[in-house]
Parts: sequence; C-alpha cells; structure tokens
Amino acid sequence: MLTREQAEQILLTADLIYSPETIEKTVQRLADEITETLSEQYPLVLCVMKGGVVFAGHLLPKLSFPMNFDYVQVSRYHNKTSGGETNWMVFPQDDLRDRAVLVIDDILDEGITLDEIRNKVLACGAQSFYSAVLVDKEIGKTKSFHADFVGLTLPNRYVFGFGMDIHGAWRNLPAIYALQSEPGM
Repeated sequence: MLTREQAEQILLTADLIYSPETIEKTVQRLADEITETLSEQYPLVLCVMKGGVVFAGHLLPKLSFPMNFDYVQVSRYHNKTSGGETNWMVFPQDDLRDRAVLVIDDILDEGITLDEIRNKVLACGAQSFYSAVLVDKEIGKTKSFHADFVGLTLPNRYVFGFGMDIHGAWRNLPAIYALQSEPGM
C-alpha cells in the first residue's frame, strides 16, 4: 500500500490521458449504443468489481430500460501493476439461464479476465453475453477477447483513475491518467 505522500507524488507526475468531459461524453455514447442493442431484452447487468464500479455508476442511470443488476469479483492484479493468476471471489447469485448478460468493466487489457467471465457466464446457461468496457488498451498483440461496446482506446501504459487504481489508490479520480513515460518511450 502506498503512503499518502507516494500517492500524491504519482498523481503530480502523471500524464492526463482523458479528461472528465471526454469520459462523460463517452459514457453517454456507450449508453446509447447499449440501449439500442439491449433495451428489448431485460438483461442481467454484471459489474466487474472493483474497477468497474465507477464506470457502472455513471453508465447505469443512462440506461432507460429494465434490467437486473449484480456483480462479479475476480482479480488478476491484486494491487500490482501486472496480472497474475485469476482469483474468483464473488459470482452472481442470480440465475443466468436463458438471460442476456451484459458485463461492465473498466479496462480491456489482455482480455484474459473478461474471457474467463464470458466462459463461466455462458457455461451457466446464459442466452447471450455482451461486454462493455470504458477503455481498451492497445497492447501490441492479439487479444483473446474483444468487447462489444468500447469507450476509449489507451496507449500501452499503466493507467489509473475513473475506477482503475495504482497500487490500490486513485480509483476515485474523475479523469484517466498514465504513469509518466520512461525516457525513450
């Protein structure tokens, strides 16, 4: 865990990638796209905790159709800057059989976590699976998963803010920042 001073120093030296205004416009665009696709299906919406909670909190009030809401908690990062083994902590209590399921997450990095969520949701009998991510990171290689609804594209840098953390801090920022680039990048 970071000290307060370390967290403040990270933010002071970070690069702003997307402003709050850009994010708000993007969330509205995604809400419009999701509404067009899912408004007649009465979906079960699952938020991927913890990162997806800020995005879901902004997106859900903009979806003007009935839905059920639950969450999944699965982690590969464990407050680190690189992914490891998948750890399932919470799976939804709602019956997924014959449901359209929309999963909301903050970031599509390699796609491993969302691919595992999709496989588990479909194995539980969901009729269909959709995914919405606020940001898709350009990692320079083929991903195992592609989201149905994508807000913004990110450079291949470590980012934080708007639900994404840096060593457990700064999920609460209204904008998205990246750690300062290394010289020569």
